[in-house]
Amino acid sequence: MRSPDLCTEQEIADLVHGFYIKVRQDEMLGPIFNAHIKDWEHHLAKLVDFWSSILRGTRRFNGTPMPKHVALSELNAELFERWLRLFREEACAQPNQAMGEYAYALAQRIAQSLWYGYQMSRRPLTAPTDLQHD
Repeated sequence: MRSPDLCTEQEIADLVHGFYIKVRQDEMLGPIFNAHIKDWEHHLAKLVDFWSSILRGTRRFNGTPMPKHVALSELNAELFERWLRLFREEACAQPNQAMGEYAYALAQRIAQSLWYGYQMSRRPLTAPTDLQHD
């Protein structure tokens, strides 16, 4: 489904910026994100590149998200699930529903992968649990 025809760069920017407005204001997620991200403009640009890479195939993103998440000691399944709920809300609010649906499907896989990696780094001898999401 990744395709330059799926969405525009502006639609991706709107999704990312709208979503992170919600994250920054969220009572659970806001304090964590705001404590760890000092330059939001730079972070949002990197996230737009990330979503452009996976939605449009632009290959602009260069980074390794897993180590950054694993380094945080305060994460739990509830936080990942909250992130997914907010992402779903923002994705559903997008005028381009094809992009929103595909982005949410990818977000589910990304969140689960990060949650697995996080658990395995903290408790390598315990089987990781799945996130609960719609």
